[in-house]
Amino acid sequence: MNRRSFLTGVATLALAAPARAGEAKPLALLRSSIDASHLGARPGAADDQSRTLQTAIEIAAERGRPLYIPPGRYVVSNLKLPDGARLVGVPGATELVYSGRGHLIFAENAERISLKGLTIDGTNRTLNEYAPSIAHFKGIKHLVIDDCDVVGSAMHGVALDRCGGRVERCRVSGAAEAGIRAIESSNLEIVRNTVKDCANGGILVHRYTPGDDGTMVQGNRVSNIAARNGGTGQWGNGINVFRTNNVMVSGNRVDKCAFSAIRSNAGSNVQIMGNTCTRSGETAIYSEFGFEGAMIANNVVDGAANGITVCNFLQGGRMAVVSGNIVRNLDAPAPYQAEGQTFGNGIWVEAETTVTGNVIENAPRWGMVVGWGPYLRNVSATGNIIRKTRVGIAVTVVEGAKSAVISDNVIREAKDGAILGYRWHKRATEDLAKSGAGRWPHLSLLRNVTS
Repeated sequence: MNRRSFLTGVATLALAAPARAGEAKPLALLRSSIDASHLGARPGAADDQSRTLQTAIEIAAERGRPLYIPPGRYVVSNLKLPDGARLVGVPGATELVYSGRGHLIFAENAERISLKGLTIDGTNRTLNEYAPSIAHFKGIKHLVIDDCDVVGSAMHGVALDRCGGRVERCRVSGAAEAGIRAIESSNLEIVRNTVKDCANGGILVHRYTPGDDGTMVQGNRVSNIAARNGGTGQWGNGINVFRTNNVMVSGNRVDKCAFSAIRSNAGSNVQIMGNTCTRSGETAIYSEFGFEGAMIANNVVDGAANGITVCNFLQGGRMAVVSGNIVRNLDAPAPYQAEGQTFGNGIWVEAETTVTGNVIENAPRWGMVVGWGPYLRNVSATGNIIRKTRVGIAVTVVEGAKSAVISDNVIREAKDGAILGYRWHKRATEDLAKSGAGRWPHLSLLRNVTS
């Protein structure tokens, strides 16, 4: 009898064996799973158990059964999950602890992989150059990571490449890069997770080239995200969408990020809806550069350098709806020095955009910015309430700027004027709310209420 046959036989007996005293194993698992301790894994052992646990994973996957890993601490490295692997632990009690030799968990090119109820602890130990995270998955068609804790990674917490499926109810913290990084996904769901205390990002949804992605980022709590690498927004964002089309970012609570709470760069048809964004270091919600189509609606922004920015028409950024948002309590000091950049603004838009039904309060510079230099085309700003700003609405009057309608807005307590025309940073008009559009035929100003 070879070793594999012997272990398979042991596993068969394990299925019928009663649970040991004190072992909290659900009834469904008693009926269907293979117990890793019956295959030699020893909870709490000080020595490395990589080989034993790897063998147990392979046997369970081969038999099409979940592998139950009892509560305890298992020191391991270089685990590779075969197709069909299903690892089940007790949340907060089953710990896979990285011993520092290469990577912790990896799987690639599989139909189904599932992890549930595990603590994956990188212990802040160095990973080999090939490993972007302590839990790395490539080309998994249906991946499920549910109710797991991922802590102390020297790189990303969880890295997903070309995966579908879902990451749900997990707690990711202490990553030296981002908490969850997903690249080239296929209808992935990142839902109801807690991501905090990460050094360079919270949740990243990226592609190498622009294309359909369809990822849903919903109901997550993201907080205390730093930008260890510095920069002007490449890092330090709570939720970062890059070159991914048809992504939904909704119902998230994002707090205290070094740069943006939610930042979409070149993401077309992005929907950013119903999020609460507080204490952002730069622009709270950003849709920028070569995108077409952004829906930014019903969000709350409280505390940021800028509120909501939809910009970079120069690089093709256009077509958006900015509706029903509350933007308040902005802070003008710049988080970095950049020529031409302005802070302390409520909502900024440039091309093929309607801005309606928003409430902006306490913006120390401009409550709303309509166009920048010649980069203005087909903007409608109607039915907004703007209060306690230096300037209510700043609209560009530079040659080449195209049409804008500014109507039916209520603008109160704007210290320097309700609606002013600007040539870049320089004020170029009297208060247009009083004098009318006059010599600026690209502007239509109607029924704005000011004081």
